[in-house]
Parts: sequence; structure tokens; C-alpha cells
Amino acid sequence: MNPDPSGRRGRLPLSLRRRPVPWEGQRPTWREAGPAVIAEALKRAQARPSGNWYVVGASRDLREDRPLGRTVAGREVVVWRGPDGRLTGGPGVCPHLGAPLRDSPVRCGTLVCRWHGLALDGTPYAGWAPLPVHDDGVLLWVRLDEVGGEAPLDGPVLARRPERAGALTAVYAGTGVCEVEDVVANRLDPWHGAWLHPYAFADLTVVGSPGAGAAAAAAAAAAAGGDPSQGPVGCTDDAFTVDVSFKLTGRLVAPVRAVFTAPEPRTVVMRITEGEGAGSVVETHATPLGPDALGRPRTAVTEAVLAVSGRPGFAVARRAAPLLRPLVRAAAGRLWRDDLAYAERRWRLRSTGHFPG
Repeated sequence: MNPDPSGRRGRLPLSLRRRPVPWEGQRPTWREAGPAVIAEALKRAQARPSGNWYVVGASRDLREDRPLGRTVAGREVVVWRGPDGRLTGGPGVCPHLGAPLRDSPVRCGTLVCRWHGLALDGTPYAGWAPLPVHDDGVLLWVRLDEVGGEAPLDGPVLARRPERAGALTAVYAGTGVCEVEDVVANRLDPWHGAWLHPYAFADLTVVGSPGAGAAAAAAAAAAAGGDPSQGPVGCTDDAFTVDVSFKLTGRLVAPVRAVFTAPEPRTVVMRITEGEGAGSVVETHATPLGPDALGRPRTAVTEAVLAVSGRPGFAVARRAAPLLRPLVRAAAGRLWRDDLAYAERRWRLRSTGHFPG
């Protein structure tokens, strides 16, 4: 782990940048953003267990009267609330004549196929069998053992989150022509933040990145029952630690320290550890969808924001969540417009054998 050269602790929640550095005047980060460092972090993430769980969508997007459907690695899946209100789900293809169940209505917790009326209450019936599903309160998950090919887990691998009752939550969803690894690699490159997103970030310095002992530390954490993305319990030897200022308006910024980890192969978590919103989490989940009409891979990006703050006015912000969520999603969408282009180009270079390194 690299030492922290800044020595900054107890950051002020908000500050004014006195002499903003022009975009072209930033210190270049290309030497620090070593391809081998990012590639090794990606390799360690890919080696961690996922239990074959995949994000389907946002919990808030699931309505009572219709299901939520997604294609995962070419398999259609569908989830809805069963008669008892619990999440249920399974294949998205009707076993009768192949109708898309995602287009079917839900009546009193029963999914009714709109082609011929086959009714499914979440139990095995007429050749249809349910799949393991999970609702963590923010995201919906499905377990596909045939797709994942790993030893199954009872639930998805989740990083520590702030209490949902005290958090403002929002979920962004986007799709790119790339593979899961391209999205994860993008998030494991914090050095690009102020260069690619100057409208959002400033004064970005990576003060800690994984060292040579990261793999051993992660293995030791797993053996001890801890989070393998955190190294030994309480340690962040397999993390990227960043000091950065979030731009608010004009010269007003919020300086924070953020830590990036990958708890499983398709997830990268950013946690604010110091500064405004300490304890807030941004989870980026990548779900393979399957090829498009041209045979190119498609990947869904689902980004969950769980924001918390000790400010007294934050309770008012939570009550205004229906108004704030579209703003949070719009901000995430602007970032992902650039980051998906980054991931898509990475895939194009890899697929043609022109990717550096």
C-alpha cells in the first residue's frame, strides 16, 4: 500500500477552490495508472466467488402489476412478487409456446401468460421451474448456476452498506457494447477520473493502490472469514484509495477520501471514508446480456447509490427523495456516457488484438 503523502484528515465538508488548475495543467497520471496494476486487480476480482448471482434490476422498478425481465448471458429471466408478496422468478420463456413472460401481467401475485393464459404462482408448473432470487432492498438478483458455473451461494456477495432507512438511494441503468471485464476494469482505474470527467471531479490523487502482497492478503482474509476485497479484516491492501473533490457549483467542492474495492467478479464498490457523505456507497454491477444483432457482446451496468450524511438537513433530502433520484440518475448517466465509451473502446481494442500490453 502506498503511503498517504497528503496527510489530510478531518476534511472540511465543503470548500472553495482558490486557484483551480486548468484541465491541461493537471499532473499526468499515466505512469501511475500502470496497465499491470489494473490488470492484476481485475484478475483478483475475477477469481473471487460470486455464487452465480446476477443483478436483474432495481427493487424500486418492480411493480405489483407486472414483472421485471432481463436477458442474462442469453437466458431470459423474469421476476415478480408472488401471492405472499415475496420475490419469485424463473425462466422468462413460457414453457407452452415460448411467449415472453416479461410482457405478461401479474394478477394477485400470479404471472399470467398473455398468449394463452398459463398462470404461474412461483412454484413448478407445466414444465416451468423457479430460480433462486434475492431482493436486498435496493437491487434484485437471480442465481443462474448453469451460466456462472461456480459453487452456488445462498445469496449474492454484498459489500457493507449504510443502513437503508437512513440513506438516500438511487439506481442508474445503462447498456454498453463490451464485456463485463471492460466495465470492471474501467472502475478499477481511478486515475482517469479528473481527466475523463472534469465536470465532476477535481484535484484527484490516488494515495493508495494494491501492492505485491495484495493477492496473499486477500487469500488470508477469505481464510479468516473476512471480505476478500478488503485484505485482512480492517485492511485495504487490495483497494484503491483516492483523495478527490466532487464539484458542486462554481468553485464550491466537497473534498473526500474514497476507497474502491471489488468484492466479486462483476461488482466494484466505492465507499467514502472521509469528508462529506462519509459512509456513502456507490456500487457498480456489470451483468452480461448476450450478443447483439451483429454478434457483439452487450453488458448492462447497474449502479446503486446509497448516500448518507450527518448534516441535519439530510433528513429533509431523504423526504425529497422522489425529486432527487432523477437528478442522481442523470449525474450517473453523464459519467457513464463517458465510461461506457471507455469500456466499449477497450473491448474493441481487445477483440482486434490491438489493446496495449
